[in-house]
Amino acid sequence: MSDDIDPALVAVLAQLWRARTETPGRAWSLAKLAKQSGLPMSALRRQLTGLADGGLVEVQISGEGTGSAWLTEEGAALCRAVFGDDSAS
Repeated sequence: MSDDIDPALVAVLAQLWRARTETPGRAWSLAKLAKQSGLPMSALRRQLTGLADGGLVEVQISGEGTGSAWLTEEGAALCRAVFGDDSAS
């Protein structure tokens, strides 16, 4: 990966990819994504907003502020190209 890419963005994508490979068909909570990526919730939400705007992730937020996120098919294709194929897991 290029040195220009935000490490926080890579961390979020890596965890969303991990979520997809470990728990196919299930979204991870924002709290779990924040913990696993080592980002504060505000930074995670900023990254997710950009990724959602780009069509790479879907984010669902409840009225209480909790939520979850998952990769779209386009996001999964990007992660597969960057991190490797998930079919071996």
